[in-house]
Amino acid sequence: MSDSRVAVRTILITGATGAIGGALARDWAAPGITLHLHGRNKTALETLGQTCRDKGASVELHSVDLTDEKALFPWIDHLDDTTPLDLVVAAAGVNTHPVDEYGESWENIKPLLDINLVAPIALCNRLSPRMQKRGHGQLVLMSSLAGYYGLPITSAYSASKAGIKAYGEGLRGWLAPHGVKVNVIMPGYVKSKMCDEMPGPKPFLWSPERASDYIRKRLAKNKARISFPFPLNFGTWWLAVLPASLSQWILGLMGYEDTH
Repeated sequence: MSDSRVAVRTILITGATGAIGGALARDWAAPGITLHLHGRNKTALETLGQTCRDKGASVELHSVDLTDEKALFPWIDHLDDTTPLDLVVAAAGVNTHPVDEYGESWENIKPLLDINLVAPIALCNRLSPRMQKRGHGQLVLMSSLAGYYGLPITSAYSASKAGIKAYGEGLRGWLAPHGVKVNVIMPGYVKSKMCDEMPGPKPFLWSPERASDYIRKRLAKNKARISFPFPLNFGTWWLAVLPASLSQWILGLMGYEDTH
C-alpha cells in the first residue's frame, strides 16, 4: 500500500463549469497545483480557468466528449501519461424531469444515463489500473441524496445516482488495499442552474462555496460517503429503509409527485 501522505498536485475535474465543480476548482487553485478543468460551456470554462490562474494554479482546459469512449480513453491516457493524476473528480452531470403526463422522454433519459452513469464509470475504469499500479490516487464520484430513494419527478436521475453510489462503494473496497482512495459525494440541494430548473421543493439549500468546503475537508480525511446536509441526508436515508409504500406517501406529502 502506498503512503497516504502523497501530496496532491495534479487534479482533474469534469463538469468544472457546474456549481460544485467550479467551487472546488476555485478553492483548490493555488501555486504548485495543476488543474485540468473539463466543461461543455467553453465561455464559462475560460472564465473559471482565468480565475484559477489568477490564484497561482497551472490550468489546462478541456471539452472532450465524455460519452465518446474513442475520444475519452486517449484523452485520459494522454493526461495521465504526461503528468500522473493525483485526484480526479467526476462531477459532470445533467438532470431531466417529466415534461407532460407521460413522464420523461427517452430522448432525454439516454443522454442523461450516458453522462451521469456510463461516463464516470468509464473514466474510473480507465484510471483505476493506472493508480493501482503506482500505489496511490483518489477517484471521486458525484452521486446525490436522490441515490438513496428514487424521486418520482426525476426517476432517471435518481437511477443514475444510485448506480454511481453503488459503483463507487464497490470500487472503494476493490482499490483500498492498493492505496487508491475512492469517495462518493451525495449532495442535497446546492444552488445552481440545474437545481433551479428541477421541479419540487428544495429544502436546506446550500451555496456551492459551502458545499465545496464540506467536501474538501472530508476528502482530505478519505471519508467513504460525503453526504449533506444532515437533516435532508437523514431523511432520505430513512426513505430507503422504510417500506416503499410509506416512503412514497411521505414524498407525496412533501410535494414530490406528478403535477400534471
